[in-house]
Amino acid sequence: MSYFSGFVQRIPPVTKNLAGICIVVWLAMALVPQLDRAVTRWCAMYYFSSPGYMPFQLVTYLFLHGGFTHMFFNMFALVMFGSVIERALGSERFLVYYMACGIGAGLIQEAVSAVFVHKYMAMFPPQAADYIIDQGWTLMQQGRIYTDVTAATLNALVNTPLVGASGAIFGVLLAFGMLFPNQPIYMWFIPVPIKAKWFVAGYGLLELSLGLGGVADNVAHFAHLGGMLIGLVMILYWKKKGTFNGRWFF
Repeated sequence: MSYFSGFVQRIPPVTKNLAGICIVVWLAMALVPQLDRAVTRWCAMYYFSSPGYMPFQLVTYLFLHGGFTHMFFNMFALVMFGSVIERALGSERFLVYYMACGIGAGLIQEAVSAVFVHKYMAMFPPQAADYIIDQGWTLMQQGRIYTDVTAATLNALVNTPLVGASGAIFGVLLAFGMLFPNQPIYMWFIPVPIKAKWFVAGYGLLELSLGLGGVADNVAHFAHLGGMLIGLVMILYWKKKGTFNGRWFF
């Protein structure tokens, strides 16, 4: 217990609080099914034309997770990499960076979804498409779906909730790869260490491939890429302004 307590105390404050909020929210939702439904209804992020969409969801969706595995690996990455980046950037700047990556990831996912939503909406008369979305929201709250494949796909694109800190986490990974490019990363299934810059670049290319390939794995790959893109822009901007005080290792 003393070892665990010491480990927690060494985690920087912003990283510790972000992880703590996500863990507490997940536990509450896992233990109370009614709370799970209510929090998902109001705090997950929906496409902007969904009856369930609220602007504040761009923030709240970052603190929700779909299951233990989703939450565990996100929080593991946040603690392992976020602690290093928070110490490098400072707590205030790290919080700004993390939230900007998460919100930016949500916006980019919305933008990419708009392309597909427009494609499927064009397959129906305007009033029929609106009806499918409105009624589809009610169906999804009841755990039901359309039998028509095209209508079901349109409804899923608009009314399926997006949850998770993954977009912000990918921004953190991007920062680690840029600030500590030659730091070796050890993966249990790879016998040799990988430099951080190649690990991050490879992960980004994998996400791009999966996203463009349209893999139906229920993962928001473009949100992950969006977090990395926002992180890249912010770090390059800070580098240009000279605000790293010489702490630039790329």
